[in-house]
Amino acid sequence: MSDTWRVFCAIDLPPDLKQKLADHGSRLREIAGVKASWSRLDNIHLTVKFLGDMPIPDIGNLSEAATRATKSLAPFKVTAEQCGVFPAHGPPRVLWIRITDSDGRLAHLHAQLEDECAKAGFAKEVRSFHPHLTIARLRHSTNARSLAAAHRTLNFEPAEIEVSELLVIRSELGKEGSKYFVISRHRLGESEAEPGNTQEP
Repeated sequence: MSDTWRVFCAIDLPPDLKQKLADHGSRLREIAGVKASWSRLDNIHLTVKFLGDMPIPDIGNLSEAATRATKSLAPFKVTAEQCGVFPAHGPPRVLWIRITDSDGRLAHLHAQLEDECAKAGFAKEVRSFHPHLTIARLRHSTNARSLAAAHRTLNFEPAEIEVSELLVIRSELGKEGSKYFVISRHRLGESEAEPGNTQEP
């Protein structure tokens, strides 16, 4: 049994948006026959901070940091809209939907979380924060550009996301993809965390 868990902090999405993302992926698969790893409907989250493998005893410190980061914040909204591709130049590798943070409150949540995690001894993310929803990872370059072009061309109707809580999530890798387990829930504006599902897969 592993003594580490693969962990990240994220915001869950409403079911109707998850379905829209799934429908968008289905349309793309009909347009171009490209080998890709498509995000499973129940696995799509808005990642705020990815920490990777960490010792299990440290998880409590992470949850406490998430509580401190969220307790002074009020719920807010962001918008999922516009199709994008990583990287900007070269063979496409990731298809994603942009998250528009008009009033900067998601950026503020991210900054608060980074600061509190740093105080708890966790490394700060060196890359800039570019919130997005990953819908596919392209494993082969064949026809990848045509799929990326189709993704950019398809219209993704804007959809609001109400951000009311931050999740600390465990990712368990398996043969059929990743399984996610919520370790703790941190509602914005509250000083106590709610436990999640930490059972073994």
